[in-house]
Amino acid sequence: MKNAIYAQSGGVTSVINASAYGVIKAALSAKDIDNIYVAINGINGVFNEALADMKKENPEQIELLKFTPSSAFGSCRRKLKTEEDFKKVFEVFEKYDIHYFFYNGGNDSMDTANKIHQYAQKNGYDLKVIGVPKTVDNDLPETDHTPGFGSIAKYLSVAILEGTLDVKSMAADSTKVFILETMGRHAGWVAASTALAKRHESDGPHIILMPEVPFNKEKFFAKIQETIEKYGYCSIAASEGIKYEDGSFVAARGYQDNFGNVQLGGIGSTLANMIKTELNIKTHYAVPDYLQRSGRHISSQVDVNEAITVGAMAVRYALEGKSGYMVGIERIMNSPYLSTTKLIPLENVANETKLVPPEFITEDGMFVNEKFIKYALPLIEGEYYPPYLNGIPVYAKLKLEIVKK
Repeated sequence: MKNAIYAQSGGVTSVINASAYGVIKAALSAKDIDNIYVAINGINGVFNEALADMKKENPEQIELLKFTPSSAFGSCRRKLKTEEDFKKVFEVFEKYDIHYFFYNGGNDSMDTANKIHQYAQKNGYDLKVIGVPKTVDNDLPETDHTPGFGSIAKYLSVAILEGTLDVKSMAADSTKVFILETMGRHAGWVAASTALAKRHESDGPHIILMPEVPFNKEKFFAKIQETIEKYGYCSIAASEGIKYEDGSFVAARGYQDNFGNVQLGGIGSTLANMIKTELNIKTHYAVPDYLQRSGRHISSQVDVNEAITVGAMAVRYALEGKSGYMVGIERIMNSPYLSTTKLIPLENVANETKLVPPEFITEDGMFVNEKFIKYALPLIEGEYYPPYLNGIPVYAKLKLEIVKK
């Protein structure tokens, strides 16, 4: 008897459960997998033997996973650090006859998956480990893009479009600057994606601040003043992870998460205070925070479809005997958009970061060019609306019946 475990890790997206759907449906229909369990709260669910039996779920609720944002099973930021950690994981794998492990996450999660794969090989344990990509940050190497990015790009493009219209309407004698704070610790893909809203020169955003370009306050102020003189208002998208020339974050909270990442937040308020204090210009800012990565009501159809595909392909690759890989996305063509999947060694992804390349960034460092637009635009195409009841989306309600220890 060979069973499988699927788990989610790291920050969530609006389509991570679409990948879960892809894994679960493929595993349930596979003749070589007896059962598929989901570890509650990521790798913590393995440690705690909190494994939910997917055969016990209502098939209608599993179908709703395609439309459900965030993590339907709970996520985590736990790292495996000691020999005892790995022994415990494999004790649970042996106890429940686990021979397939699918870990759905980003850079740090792929590191965990890679270490589990290596431990299995070293100890002669029959285990196929496949990483399922996920991150709104779009910063995983060797894959064209990651599930989650297309939808956050669509959400924030709409947000900057509507926020810019608001500041434009008030600019005559009130607010003249609007700042949209976006996610993006080390890479500026998310902030850059707001450029997709710009159809005309006067449209926002007018300035995009990315971690790849050191923040220069004087140049920033000059660009704001130039934009206001030209249009009467200025719309800005700013990544939470922008840094000064010396590498220090412009807005850091002073503590770290369990993965050792510096906690960021407040770039919107930080910049707004700078502008008010030094330029005496009324500024508003918005912090979408969790909303930008869980806004399933406006997800990209391309993103949802690819999220399902990478989940299903993870199972297929594992059944073919592959292990120690992440499922990657390879772009075949832009118009019409077409992609396929490929295998990327987990060790090539673990703890690595793909930055926005210089050839995508304008010479002044405060916007992106047509090369970026050509790259990103196909990823936000189409709408995949959830079902609605009384005007509110209907999302999955799972029983999550835990397997008896």
